Amino acid sequence: MEVGFIYHSFAYIYDRLMYDIDYSKWADYIENIFKVYNCKPSLLLDLGCGTGNFCIEMAKRGYDMIGVDISVDMLNCAKQKSEEHGLNILYLNQDMTDFELYGTVDAIVCLMDSINYVLYKKDIKRMLKLVKNYLNPGGLFIFDVNTPYKFEEVFGNNVFYDISDEITYIWQNYYNRRTKICEFELTFFVRDNEGYKKYDEVHYERCYDNNEIKGLIESSKLKLLNVYDELKLCPPPKKSQRNFYVCEANK
Repeated sequence: MEVGFIYHSFAYIYDRLMYDIDYSKWADYIENIFKVYNCKPSLLLDLGCGTGNFCIEMAKRGYDMIGVDISVDMLNCAKQKSEEHGLNILYLNQDMTDFELYGTVDAIVCLMDSINYVLYKKDIKRMLKLVKNYLNPGGLFIFDVNTPYKFEEVFGNNVFYDISDEITYIWQNYYNRRTKICEFELTFFVRDNEGYKKYDEVHYERCYDNNEIKGLIESSKLKLLNVYDELKLCPPPKKSQRNFYVCEANK
């Protein structure tokens, strides 16, 4: 199932479900990585930008932002919010594994486990080659992935739910250790003027271990600078649920 399709209805309730994500904290973290590697970018590309929250946060801090996403609905939400903030952000409706820009950029990010949504290595390889092609020399590519520990011990075959007056969801996971594919069956009940509206979504993520990720980076000719624990500047422990990778284009 195409990602663009599964995000059709989900796009309009995405922000209400992601209320606990501190985008300011994520932006602080990315800026800290820039400082560590003496990177002073002006133009940034956000692959899999969703409803634009990270783009908006970085644009407020003075960066020129480009957001790429396969979902038209996500981008409609992003554009509307950006205009409400008076921000001029370029949004492109493209597949992040096969994107095309008009020129190069200073840094690229791909956040919120967007890479796990890419189910085939060949597509990640193509994306990484494009990242290298569109990065200025010395530019950074920063991305995160959900770890094998998270897929096996947290997602697993577990059920999650949350009940509130505005929105209630039930989230059933099915993780296949052989294929490394996790299926998320999501059911939402969202309050509107007429009562509650029901949404059903099925999403898929693939688990990639550290050696697989490193191999993909190596094949792209990007230089792996470091691997960090979630929103930290230290090596990830065995039970880390999210790893960040920092790569550099050849100077």
